Formats: sequence, structure tokens, C-alpha cells
Amino acid sequence: MTKPLIPPPIQGLIAALAIWLIAKHLPEFNLETPFQKAAAILIAFIGLSIDLICAFLFIKTKTTISPINPSNTSTLVTTGLYKISRNPMYLGLLLLLTGWSLWQGNPISLLVILIFITSITLTQIKPEESALEEKFGQDYRDYKNQVRRWI
Repeated sequence: MTKPLIPPPIQGLIAALAIWLIAKHLPEFNLETPFQKAAAILIAFIGLSIDLICAFLFIKTKTTISPINPSNTSTLVTTGLYKISRNPMYLGLLLLLTGWSLWQGNPISLLVILIFITSITLTQIKPEESALEEKFGQDYRDYKNQVRRWI
């Protein structure tokens, strides 16, 4: 498996910075709505909660949490949130970015969200899927057929 050039948490930070820069440099497109900040906090909180729950599950099952080398995975995690999404940690990161984007209030930043989804899917998720299929064979193929990639 090829390692990602930019690890997912760094991709998330780059996306967050891009969202902030868009709001800062294109303020004429910024919007404010009555419950925008509360919704942003709620969405980001849900994203962070998903990430923490999944991290705990990986620690509990004694498998690697690092997205850098999925071939180091010792156990195929298919319980908890992994019954709903094959990639809930990336979904959590996506929700954090969505909350940040909503907080900033610039609809142009949604393009950053789309780029993030595409980037993570191509540079991280697909290579992870290949590595997990190679390591866990039919068990992973069965899991893949039962659970969607994102949600």
C-alpha cells in the first residue's frame, strides 16, 4: 500500500485553514443566520464525539489507530459506529470541518468540504480498503458489502 502523502489529520487542518481563509478574504459572501453558531457547535461536537468513540474502540480492541499504515491493523473493527460506516473517524473529521465551515458562514467553503471528501476517499480510504482486503480477505469483503463507505 502506498502511504498517503498528507496524513488525514493534516488534510483536515489544511481544509480548516482554507475554510478560514475563504471567510477572511471573501467576506462579502459571509452569511449569518439566527442559529448558525449553535448548529456549528452541535455538528462539530457530534464529529468530535464520533472520533473519540471510535478511537476508544480501536484502543479497546488493541489495534492501531494510525491511518498511516493500515497493514498494521491487527483486528477488523466492525462493531459500534463501524456497523453504520466503514470510516466513521473520517466522517467525524468531516463533521468537524462542516461545523467549522458553518461557524465561518461562507458558503464558498463548501467547495473545501467537497475537495476534502474527494481527497480522503482517493488518498486514504481506497488504499486502506485494499490493505484491509488483502489482510482480512473474505471477512473484509463481506463487511464492505454490508456497510457503506461513509454513511
